[in-house]
Amino acid sequence: MAGLSPMMTHYMETKKEYPDCILFYRLGDFYEMFFDDAVTVSRELEITLTGKECGLEERAPMCGVPYHAVDTYLNRLVQKGYKVAIAEQMEDPRLAKGLVKREVIRVVTPGTITSTQALDETKNNYLMGIVYIGETFGIAVADISTGDFLVTEVESERELIDEINKFTPSEIICNEAFYVSGVDVEEIKNRHQAVISSLDHHFFSDEVCRKILKEHFKVGALTGLGLEDYDTGVIAAGAVMEYLYETQKNSLSHITTITPYSTGQFMIIDTSTRRNLELLETLREKQKRGSLLWVLDRTKKAMGARMLRTYIEQPLIHKSEIIKRQNAIEELNMNFISREEICEYLNPIYDLERLIGRISYKTANPRDMIAFKSSLEMLPHIKNLLEEFTSDMLKDLWGELDPLEDVRELIDNAIIDDPPVTLRDGGIIKDGFHEEADKLRSAKTEGKNWLADLEAREKEKTGIKNLKVKFNKVFGYYFEVTNSFKDLVPDYFIRKQTLANAERYTTDELKELENVILGAEDKLFSLEYSLFCKVRDSVADQVLRIQKTARAIAGADVLASLSSVATRNNYVKPQINEKGLIDIKNGRHPVVEKMMRDDLFVSNDT
Repeated sequence: MAGLSPMMTHYMETKKEYPDCILFYRLGDFYEMFFDDAVTVSRELEITLTGKECGLEERAPMCGVPYHAVDTYLNRLVQKGYKVAIAEQMEDPRLAKGLVKREVIRVVTPGTITSTQALDETKNNYLMGIVYIGETFGIAVADISTGDFLVTEVESERELIDEINKFTPSEIICNEAFYVSGVDVEEIKNRHQAVISSLDHHFFSDEVCRKILKEHFKVGALTGLGLEDYDTGVIAAGAVMEYLYETQKNSLSHITTITPYSTGQFMIIDTSTRRNLELLETLREKQKRGSLLWVLDRTKKAMGARMLRTYIEQPLIHKSEIIKRQNAIEELNMNFISREEICEYLNPIYDLERLIGRISYKTANPRDMIAFKSSLEMLPHIKNLLEEFTSDMLKDLWGELDPLEDVRELIDNAIIDDPPVTLRDGGIIKDGFHEEADKLRSAKTEGKNWLADLEAREKEKTGIKNLKVKFNKVFGYYFEVTNSFKDLVPDYFIRKQTLANAERYTTDELKELENVILGAEDKLFSLEYSLFCKVRDSVADQVLRIQKTARAIAGADVLASLSSVATRNNYVKPQINEKGLIDIKNGRHPVVEKMMRDDLFVSNDT
């Protein structure tokens, strides 16, 4: 790296730490890429490739994207299977001495992307960890946008493929042994468009994996998490957790539970059967229309849509659980007015699971917080309606739904109802929430009156009728005088800038006012940002309560959807026996019936 400029030397050192990633390196208002990364990004995103003097004989290939639109470019790269490391400026360039300090704040991969633009709101985006040890496959799946985290073990390649097909992960991490397990890795890549990468052996150390899970979930032993029978699964889960820590570089506080499951808890549907049944998509066109999900999905919210998808992918096999679900739907059918009221209150609710994910990640902006607050306003109404029901499942949902009135009140007191998206430019915090912010806001407002008074006085004193006090970010506040009145400009006006048809000036008094106003503004913006972050962190501290409530809302949405479909299509509640007998009168195929026109479907006995 001899001969490279100091900035390019730091770029190359950072790139060496993330060799498998495209490095987005923040320079002012752009994220820049250099050398091979620039060539790749220019080709994949079809943006102009330029060059930069870097201290070498030849200019370094370079391309860049504006920082305010970075998500769009980032999403496109990640969807193509690339990993992107984001190196951010860690100090204000105006205050930096020498080279601005930069650090990688996050690595974005197909399984860890959280952007709402990139994700299908009706589907989970899973990262899957697979460990192959001694004829056993340990499997862990995590969706960091919702905080879901599950773990299991299987003994055969066929069972493993069934689990991959069930979760359809966008990214798989594995140990080296997985590549020699006999599983067709290329087939998995091609079928699911999943990125598969093996990690260094230290990720799969039994001791390290157990330690990281105990520390994250704050338990003394893994028995407290129900993982005592999942030795290989624990290694898969620990590897996923360590990978998330390394790439996300935050506390992952919204991953609050890990759910071990046995593949025998649900009906085992092999890959071929899953495809032929067209549960989630049609066999040929890969479309939702024509699938079972298409018939059953009348959910109002993305959380409900994701839960319904899970219901269909994992059919129940225990009679008691099936009857609990049936009884809940039957009770909703019998109380359809209350059901429709619940649906009305569900309509304005945003995706609480992914919102609390962004809040915990510290990426939620002020408008996200207002969306969160408006969602919470619906919760007491839904809880009151659920109280009417007596079936076990609906009673459980009532018990789990926390109205979160304290959280709603905090946001309502702190953040204005129509805030800006940006965090650093103020205009976020309500009057009356914080005394110091109110004082600074008053100084800022008074400043406008002071400027108006000064403008009026100088107009009268100089006789310049069109004299204006104006402002821009480069020159601050100034008097603008058109050339036709230039002769009337007094001696104490100090020239700042000459334009084609006007001159810009300042005075000692205007400079003093500028210092007071801009000083108050800068302090106010900084204080508002700090206050917003505290409010956001306070909400994040309630993540367990919020996730529990989000699951209850999703459950109410799914049951209301199934009830609505049942009544609309005149479905019947079947009686379940455990004698191995199937006796169906006038059986109907829910999908074929919907796809046929003019009620041509003929029911059949079985």
